[in-house]
Amino acid sequence: MYKRRFKRIKSKLAVQITSLAIGIVVIGSTLFSTKVQAAEVWPSNVDTACSAAIVMEAETGAILYEKNIDAQYYPASITKVLTALLAIENSNLSDVVTFSSDAVFKNEGNSSHIGRDLNEQMTMEQCLYAMMLESANECAYAIAEHVGGGDVNKFITMMNDKVKELGCTNTHFTNPNGLPDPNHYTSARDMALISKAAYENKIFDKITGTKTYTIPPTNKHAEPTPLNNHHAMLNFYQTNKYLYEPCLGGKTGYTVDAGATLVTYARKDGMTLISVVLNGQTENYYTDTTNILNYCFDNFTAYDLSSGSNTYEESLVGKLGSLNNDKKYIKRGENSTVILPKTADFSDATYKLVPVKKGSNDVVGQIQYYYADRFVGSADLIFEKEDKVPYPFHNIDEENGGSDITFIRFDFKIIIIVIVAIAILFGLIQLFKSKSDKILLKKKRRKDKKRRRKPKYTVIDRNRNRRRRNRRR
Repeated sequence: MYKRRFKRIKSKLAVQITSLAIGIVVIGSTLFSTKVQAAEVWPSNVDTACSAAIVMEAETGAILYEKNIDAQYYPASITKVLTALLAIENSNLSDVVTFSSDAVFKNEGNSSHIGRDLNEQMTMEQCLYAMMLESANECAYAIAEHVGGGDVNKFITMMNDKVKELGCTNTHFTNPNGLPDPNHYTSARDMALISKAAYENKIFDKITGTKTYTIPPTNKHAEPTPLNNHHAMLNFYQTNKYLYEPCLGGKTGYTVDAGATLVTYARKDGMTLISVVLNGQTENYYTDTTNILNYCFDNFTAYDLSSGSNTYEESLVGKLGSLNNDKKYIKRGENSTVILPKTADFSDATYKLVPVKKGSNDVVGQIQYYYADRFVGSADLIFEKEDKVPYPFHNIDEENGGSDITFIRFDFKIIIIVIVAIAILFGLIQLFKSKSDKILLKKKRRKDKKRRRKPKYTVIDRNRNRRRRNRRR
């Protein structure tokens, strides 16, 4: 009987221990399981009729859509994006520009122009609006002559120097307006880089997004000259068929050799996109642009890192500390954004540290983010002086920008494991104690039961025993 009871207790105890073991496995798998990441997929289910196209996010430089982006094509009048940028950077809007014979007679005829006369004078601002809205070739040439100090070739040298500075590798310009020339070419990627640099200039941003503008009377024209932006996605000029609400501006282009070219800026859902199409058809280059912009807006999202935590970057302080001799701490620069497919999460992105040489500013490195082997954004790493924020990182050596305070590192996973182990041990002790108490209680009950079965010791028994003792005497 005792053996059967012991077996029952042993069986129940085994069930309890098994349940606890399963709990331990579940907790352990939760703590240490590796996230199963879905395959990194980059949206690409859209196509264009043009020969080359790109969509680049303006803030990050991330390329969201691409088609033959490094192939060389004629740019036509989108060349004027660079002409405008150089003019804004190297002149004043109030400068007086005088039209030379070359500007007037070499750049009008059958090309786009606004009919300027020899020795006509306009301000640089007026010339820029005429060039960007009406694509006036004589204005582009006059701008180049003015900025080049009367020498248009000097301005062309400035153009080619600028594209190299911007990282362009498949671009060479021979004129400021984009008229046909075998040595005047660019690529979709390079044109996006040029357009990105131009859009970062507030004056250019204002001009390219202007729908209409009026040039007041000049020394050669008694009547004002009205201007209309020819970008059909921005302005209802000749048709409203292609109006696109997110459009911020851009530049059109066309020659027989270049085909239709187009630069477009658009903003929606926290993203500013730059679209470039090259060697397109006049009947579909607006459609191509609309389709790829919509596709990118629908399939990508922006992650603003400016309010995020910098804790994961603490390990980088030691690597960057040697670049600066002062005691400083690291922080991430402002206006940091990462662009990812909507099917991905920010935690899916990887990042790497790119140190930069010590310069006049406080930027000593950059964190570059990647997803599906594509660059999706970056953030500057900046050292700040201790008098701004007195808390240095205690897990970094003092000579590397940390503090000299001894600290204890807590591993929260280990702490949780210890707590769980203690709880399990306590539970087992209570379980064994409970079983032991039950066994002792049963034994006590059995003893009490046996005692109750014995005859009671009465007064009659005492008298009988007394008489027996008396007889013996």
